[in-house]
Amino acid sequence: MLADLACKLLVATIMRHKQLNETDAENRCAIVLAAGDGIRLRSFVQRLRGDSLPKQYVHLIGNQSMLEMAFHRTQKLIPPQRLFAVVSEGHFAFSEVAQQLSAYPRLRVVVQPINKDTGMGLLLPLAHLNARHPDATVAVFPADHFIAEEELFMDHVETAFGVVEQNPSKIVLLGVTPTDPEPEYGYLVPRNERPSPFPFGIREVGCFIEKPEPTAARTFIARGGLWNTMVMVFKAKTLMEHVGRIKPQLNRCFMRICDAIGSPGFLDVVRQVYVDVESVNLSKGLLEALPMRRASSLLMLPVRGVHWSDWGSEKRILGEIAALENFPTVNEGYSLPLSLH
Repeated sequence: MLADLACKLLVATIMRHKQLNETDAENRCAIVLAAGDGIRLRSFVQRLRGDSLPKQYVHLIGNQSMLEMAFHRTQKLIPPQRLFAVVSEGHFAFSEVAQQLSAYPRLRVVVQPINKDTGMGLLLPLAHLNARHPDATVAVFPADHFIAEEELFMDHVETAFGVVEQNPSKIVLLGVTPTDPEPEYGYLVPRNERPSPFPFGIREVGCFIEKPEPTAARTFIARGGLWNTMVMVFKAKTLMEHVGRIKPQLNRCFMRICDAIGSPGFLDVVRQVYVDVESVNLSKGLLEALPMRRASSLLMLPVRGVHWSDWGSEKRILGEIAALENFPTVNEGYSLPLSLH
């Protein structure tokens, strides 16, 4: 009862602080990251389906894949014509990929030739987005996360939009309270300074640590650290500026793509860039460095009242599916898969 009341109060507070004008609404865009190959879960999917379909396209619960769930909740805030999804060319070897994407005809699908990790996985669709919406405020959603209370989660995303629109130099990462020292997640640790000038418990990120050892994770939790959901909101121009400072070589490749958009040789440029570019992980290569270079640039927004999980391991998926009965709002809408043994 107390948890339900706290969630209702949070939503009411969020609604009171919404000051969305027409320009802000028209400049809001989203990117869904779906270009991964699902290598860590390949044996699991093989046992489940008999093939190696990347995990984001697999129907693990109910009649929607994780990618389709991501589209569904993203469109609660962002119209499909301003929604970009990045996938890899090799994914189309599976018929399910084209089938799922074709169900969203106004979605802008960006295809990368090969997977070069999440750095280019974000920057390639960002180049397309920036060409159409140069003043955009962008939300990024990984396609392989499970979120039970979608409406409340998207209320938090809308709050992040509002914060960035009022503070364009900031990047807001959504974080959830850890339940254990999970070594496979990233951790957002707040800066220990004066009371925050931002609403909703938002704090500056003192350090960002990707996949720490359990002992270190316990220390971060004791300091108020949150699990990083990798859902983030930023001004396109702001992120591009940070990439230029932190990863100059990556930025040069990104700018080659930006300059080639609309030209007859665009696809050839993209293929050559993907040959030349280094593989950069978005969390490890960019976000970890940001608090050290620009101390006040990265903000963390606590997500309250929401059950969130990154479905990146077989153990985690099986544990979450077994626990679905504890989430009646989810269990009403989803059925369990036939067999996972």
